Amino acid sequence: MNFKSELAEILTKILSAMCAEAGREPLAVAAADLESPPSPDMGDYAFPCFKLSKALRKPPQAIAADMAERVAPGGFIDSAAAAGPYVNVFVNKAALAEAVLAECLTKGMDYGRSDIGRGRNIVIDYSSPNIAKLFHVGHLCTTVIGGALYKILEFIGYNCIGINHLGDWGTQFGKMMAAYAHWGDREEVEREDVVALNRLYVRFHKEAEADPALNDEARAWFLKMQNGDEEALGLWRWFCEISMRELERIYKRLNVSFDSYDGESFFNDKMDAVVEELRQKGLLKISNGASIVDLSDYNMPPCLILRSDGGTLYPTRDLAAAIYRKKTYDFHKYMIVTAMDQKLHFAQFFKVLELMGYDWAKDCLHIPYGLVMLQGGVKFSTRNDNAILMEDLLDEAARKTLELINEKNPELPDKERVAEQVGIGAMIFNDLYNTRINNVTFSWEHMLNFDGETGPYVQYTHARAQSVLTKAGVSAADPAGVDFGRLTDDASVQVIKVLQSFPDKILEAANKYEPFVLTRHVVALAQAFNRFYHENAILSAPQDVKNARLAVTLCTRNALKSGLALLGIAAPEQM
Repeated sequence: MNFKSELAEILTKILSAMCAEAGREPLAVAAADLESPPSPDMGDYAFPCFKLSKALRKPPQAIAADMAERVAPGGFIDSAAAAGPYVNVFVNKAALAEAVLAECLTKGMDYGRSDIGRGRNIVIDYSSPNIAKLFHVGHLCTTVIGGALYKILEFIGYNCIGINHLGDWGTQFGKMMAAYAHWGDREEVEREDVVALNRLYVRFHKEAEADPALNDEARAWFLKMQNGDEEALGLWRWFCEISMRELERIYKRLNVSFDSYDGESFFNDKMDAVVEELRQKGLLKISNGASIVDLSDYNMPPCLILRSDGGTLYPTRDLAAAIYRKKTYDFHKYMIVTAMDQKLHFAQFFKVLELMGYDWAKDCLHIPYGLVMLQGGVKFSTRNDNAILMEDLLDEAARKTLELINEKNPELPDKERVAEQVGIGAMIFNDLYNTRINNVTFSWEHMLNFDGETGPYVQYTHARAQSVLTKAGVSAADPAGVDFGRLTDDASVQVIKVLQSFPDKILEAANKYEPFVLTRHVVALAQAFNRFYHENAILSAPQDVKNARLAVTLCTRNALKSGLALLGIAAPEQM
């Protein structure tokens, strides 16, 4: 039973009667209109009456008092009372426990799963690092946000296609080739992988400041690439292979995967058709020698399609990619997870698609996020060599966590693996804890803080629940064997209420494209369970009480494990 939907129907009938008595058009109450009172003493659900005042020509306090009087106790409703402009409803605690926990126990790890998205494809473009450059902490946001959205949307039935649109083409490769020609050593590059390539890239920019002729060399190398020169293409393929080795290591540790690595180079032979289509549809104009789409009617700068020398630009490639992906995947939504500072680029790109006559342009979404900044507000840059490398960061997170484990639980089995799961989980959780558009200042102390509302706190709560279940020898439970009337204390009811909201929070995270909704919810569940754990004896309780409390523990363990998995975080059984 969905208590909120049932209560909304009951209140709708009451409100319709009140409207009829007042000679007004009938009004309805939706489940989404119901709120949670700030204190359990005030009820389980609250309905605000502010918006009804104009229609019924009464103060909201009078409307709330009238509605509360008409709510009849019975079924899952214990009582109702007015509190100022709110109708507060108290539900039968045993009925609540049975409705929520029976579903949790029956569905197990599938609790909250749905088929809402069945038969629809969602393409998610995320991570998208540049080849031959170091994967640093600035790439963390797009990678973990995209990975979490993929898992959450798949959990509610969508067929997700994860695309890593690699930056594997462009003038930076000309710079890399020029740098390698001057200062490179093949054995050193093979030995040090991307670190050596990045060192060459940084050196190129420093040397080019003193010798601008190096930039001409870089352009010449890139032109050779574009013209199919085998020496240049051989270097390009080698740089790509080296970079992919690093990326695959990091993605495995971050629990992120992709269905396609089609990057910029994949669309080299698909852009001419896009340019020709723009020309045939009368959208292409010449401005100072460059080919543009004029967007002044939409209060946007022109969208550059071709440089004056005929070279393509990011919008050209993105248009080709969108058209190809619609033809290939027939997507319901096409989501591109990139930084907030690219907002204008995507607004222009989507508008050009619309002007080309593609009605599916409305299904293309930019999923923006704030930047990860160094303290002092400095952006990360591989060019300036101030980036914190992702692999170093992952190693340090695992190392610091292992130190904590050695202090608090040195005999923990497989502690190196647990340290990896907890340390990296802490980083992911930290990145997903706030709305994605907020900037994040990188701080070791903050990111690896294992107290409070953090990933390790949720993971530890999961391990605590698992420990109780292991000691009790419980791996599953039959709702028929549970006396739900034993779960009416405040601590038990609070856990059950948070569990009840779990499916709704998954849907909210999916609909808003905001993983933090789920991140915050698993924290709330962990907090509620820890209060339940401290206030209620479980293993030493009488058998009927013990069984009921073990049911709460099992449902909590499952929801925490499931929630963490949807965020891309492991749930160790021991910590």
